[in-house]
Amino acid sequence: MKKIQILVLLFLVSVVNAQKVQSPSKSLTVNFGLDNEGKPNYYVTLKDKKVVNQSFLGLKLKDGTDFTKGFTVENSNTSTFDEVWKPVLGEQSAIRNNYNELVITLVQKANDKKLSIIFRVFDEGVAFRYSFPKQPNLNYFVISDEVSEFNLTGNHKSFWIPGDFDSQEYEYNETLLSDIDTQKLNLNNGIGVKSISGKHVVQSPLMMKSKDGVYLNIFEAAVVDYPVMHLNLDTKTFGFTSLLVPNAIGDKAYLRTPSVSPWRTIIISTDARDILNSKMILNLNEPSKIEDTSWIKPMKYVGIWWEMHVGKSTWDYAGSQNAQNTESRELIASGKHGATTENTMRYIDFAAKHGFDGVLVEGWNVGWEDWFGNWKEDVFDFVTPYPDFDLKVVNDYAKSKGVKMIMHHETSGSVANYERHLDRAMDLMKQYGYPAVKSGYVGKIIPRGEFHDGQTMVNHFNFVAKRMADNKLMVNSHESSRPTGYHRTYPNYIAAEAARGNEFNAWSNGNPPMHETILPFTRLLGGPMDYTPGIFEIKMSFYDKTKKEQVHTTLAKQLALYVTMYSPLQMAADLPENYEKHLDAFQFIKDVPADWQETKYIEAEPGDYITVARKDKNSEKWFLGAITDENARQTEIKLDFLSPNKKYEAVIYQDGKDADWEKNPKSYAIKTIQVTSKSKIKLLLAKGGGTAISFKPIN
Repeated sequence: MKKIQILVLLFLVSVVNAQKVQSPSKSLTVNFGLDNEGKPNYYVTLKDKKVVNQSFLGLKLKDGTDFTKGFTVENSNTSTFDEVWKPVLGEQSAIRNNYNELVITLVQKANDKKLSIIFRVFDEGVAFRYSFPKQPNLNYFVISDEVSEFNLTGNHKSFWIPGDFDSQEYEYNETLLSDIDTQKLNLNNGIGVKSISGKHVVQSPLMMKSKDGVYLNIFEAAVVDYPVMHLNLDTKTFGFTSLLVPNAIGDKAYLRTPSVSPWRTIIISTDARDILNSKMILNLNEPSKIEDTSWIKPMKYVGIWWEMHVGKSTWDYAGSQNAQNTESRELIASGKHGATTENTMRYIDFAAKHGFDGVLVEGWNVGWEDWFGNWKEDVFDFVTPYPDFDLKVVNDYAKSKGVKMIMHHETSGSVANYERHLDRAMDLMKQYGYPAVKSGYVGKIIPRGEFHDGQTMVNHFNFVAKRMADNKLMVNSHESSRPTGYHRTYPNYIAAEAARGNEFNAWSNGNPPMHETILPFTRLLGGPMDYTPGIFEIKMSFYDKTKKEQVHTTLAKQLALYVTMYSPLQMAADLPENYEKHLDAFQFIKDVPADWQETKYIEAEPGDYITVARKDKNSEKWFLGAITDENARQTEIKLDFLSPNKKYEAVIYQDGKDADWEKNPKSYAIKTIQVTSKSKIKLLLAKGGGTAISFKPIN
């Protein structure tokens, strides 16, 4: 009899502690509870089928506080939220933010400390975060570990890169979860600084597909005053545990109450297009803190950049790697410096002639002779040009042509140095009318011992965005921690790199043809990417016959990337003279906008193909991009996204009949036809190929 009473009591406790919250459509459900040791846990169902098994939650603090067990539920409440908001720049002009929320306040009666866990459930996914309320027994504290679990239901196919605390610039691996092993990777991949944290540690966002066709993506949103989360896998149980990037002395995060963690997110659907369509990451960030956003504008640009990657010119003036090629320490020009006044004016002329907004110039400022690999504190001052670059002449000339200059700040990882000089650097930008800066963080971080993905650096990247906003300047960061939707809060954070970009095709083993079919399912979920597409001279042997490197796409696919890889900051990355040889294909780059009012994902499968149509923010024109992996592809798409009762002129930029990313990448064909919303178009994509289409209404 006594045994039966105990069992009944345990059952009643579990019922009392059990909570659940559903998505607005009721298709997704999060079930929360405490086990008999007071350990918080959750599981997720999609239409009554488990997609995340029971997973435990919690954190550990440096003072010994164990926020993983010993809890009771003090209170809980649910609420519903539904709004439509308008992003400053984006894939669509209006975004719906609709979710149901569950807030559970937990208390450890042994020490009278409290922790809240907040769940938000959207139709496309689940998010949770930790909240540390103001309380007498917890004020300043240090997080030593976060043990959020994501226990999956099977050995899913996954698209992953290693959990590197310093870089995301890897090509993706497509394997089962059980085959994830960072020790099997070829690390001769062109990445300068690597800090891989474990054999089975991967980065988020992690894209997966179950054997029964459920797509899952584990990521995070609103990473503010907190380190980046990586994921540590148990290859036998298929369970992931959060792994926070440490600082120089091994701590994870310094916080004080009240505060919150970033959101941990799981996007879930049986349709891959829903992953790409999801705005959950954006919706989990705070609204814009910039009242007047009229100065934040999309930009298409050219620049002195690719010519350095292909070896035509150099970033440095003296052609030396020791910063002093004479005994008097006076730099002597090597004759290969790219950022000269004359060369910049040539790019300005090209931009003005073809209607581009801006010109980027890298290597304009002193310090490039010994900028990399020396862990040097004071590398650049961000205000002193080389002798052959006249700031005033260049900017006066650009202004006369109606072109804006884009500043470049390479920090070489010396973040402390950059912060010391930041205000003076911004003053120089404002003096000469630069609207935007491209920042770079190549190399090991200073303060020494910090990682690119630690709390210190996350705070730095966000700080720069805030200070730039104070000065009405836009920022495009390279080698930064990957974005997590913070550009909703500071929309002047217009783009970032934070992944393996097009540049790797110039001097390394490059990016495989499937690379661009994965990035929209991973890196781009957190924000726009400055991928720098538009390379027309595909093979590097054009510049040096001994070179075997090449871009791993066809020319037509390079055009399609302007539509499939969203960014309000788009570069026509190749050299002007290479575009002059193919002005018919270049026309698409000139025509395609960088800001949109509507987006329709038509077909999608991670690692295989993507087809997307987007409507121009400021006109009735539509643009379509379709890309494939290393396999040729034929498909037929409906044009029902076009406005009914209208005729359109469709200009189709497609792979030539003999096109092949490896054998004949520059083969392309252009044709013009008339279509309506009732039309269908057959797409013929070569290996590593693509199609780009512009649709212009016929009056």
